[in-house]
Amino acid sequence: MHKLLLVLFCIAAIVSCGTDTDAGEFVVGSDYLAVNNKVIMIDTVTVDMSTINFDSLVTSSKNRILVGNYDDPIFGKVKSDSYFQLSTDTYALVNSGSDTQAVNYVFDSISMILKYDNYYYGDTTKVQTFNVHRLTQKVKPNTDDNNFYNNSTLSYGSESLGTISYKPRPTQKDSINIRMSDVFGSELFQKIKKREITDFDSFTEYFKGLVLVPDTSNSASAIGFSVGNSKVRLYYSKYQADTDEEPYYIDFTIKDLAKQFNSISLDKTGTLLQNLPISSSNLSSILTNNQGFIQSGTGVACKIDFPNIKQLRYISDNGAIIDAELILKPVNNSYSEKYPLADSLQVYVGDNLNRISGVMLNSAGTTVYGLLNKKSDEFNENVGYSIPVGTFLQKEMLKKADSRSSLILTMPAISKTVNRIVLGNQKHVNNKIQLKIYYLSY
Repeated sequence: MHKLLLVLFCIAAIVSCGTDTDAGEFVVGSDYLAVNNKVIMIDTVTVDMSTINFDSLVTSSKNRILVGNYDDPIFGKVKSDSYFQLSTDTYALVNSGSDTQAVNYVFDSISMILKYDNYYYGDTTKVQTFNVHRLTQKVKPNTDDNNFYNNSTLSYGSESLGTISYKPRPTQKDSINIRMSDVFGSELFQKIKKREITDFDSFTEYFKGLVLVPDTSNSASAIGFSVGNSKVRLYYSKYQADTDEEPYYIDFTIKDLAKQFNSISLDKTGTLLQNLPISSSNLSSILTNNQGFIQSGTGVACKIDFPNIKQLRYISDNGAIIDAELILKPVNNSYSEKYPLADSLQVYVGDNLNRISGVMLNSAGTTVYGLLNKKSDEFNENVGYSIPVGTFLQKEMLKKADSRSSLILTMPAISKTVNRIVLGNQKHVNNKIQLKIYYLSY
């Protein structure tokens, strides 16, 4: 009994209420002391929250054409252009026996067919418009790593080869059809017919690729299309006097996934994030209304620090963190049917310069995710993401070096979506982040 009182006295001496600006002390909730097994639940450890912005995200080879733009009331103007290179299996017209028959082939039309892949974000009840432009620059990375990024761009012509205005139906098993320029289609057809284009090299020398660019005047959502099921189809036929024309077509598809990427941008002007630095710096949640932010596609992530976790070593001569739970609460009214919450969060381990060393693992070596509790009550107090952080905090507590690691929270599909979340920090009025640590003294 005397030893327990001594432990509690020591705890009381070094633990006090933690905030974003205190000296890093702790409070033990007396209601949660488990006397019989000497397990202490510490529920007010200081947790610092900030927002960071990765300098770039790889968006090539993600198997999604993402097109659209919308004005997010919290994050700003979101926009995604999609670039890609096309090719086909054969660069020739149908030949049923003689090259002279090619003389009878005539161009009909050319269209882009985009198949939905079920992803969408924003308001799909409003009309979306985008244009098809011809690239004037080859789809070739400027770097040595053969990747394209969310901030990559290629030059393209100002003339639109096709325009569509439509109300998206992204969960339907259908596609949209964009009638493209007859002038462009006829020219491409003639080059194939005259054998000026005979292979991939001659084709890409003439036609480098396309980019889909959303119109900023009326779009309200970002829509995903399937790379493997989308194409440009050139229709032609064999003209024969006094008979019906025989229809043929050539499909140009995206065969090289590395040559398709989405350029995703975020204009943060006038928002709480307008001063968000890039790369190694961070923006404290104290400066953003006690909120942290996450947005996939644009590289916005939430950083969580535990600045004084090593002080737990002084609770007793022999002790360990046997379990810990971090609960993050989405800010009320920041999510809706248009901006739904993701089912989970990806949790990475990073350093003070926001460099990621890997995903967070539990004691069994399994990847840890933040899982959403969807059971809401009248005031949405139960809605939140739960992350088991016991193994991580135990390692941090025992570190000998002065350096410490942070948690960096993103979406699981960070490079191919534009989903976002707003989280409350420890000072937020209604949606405070919570950390419960179970410490065993032995």
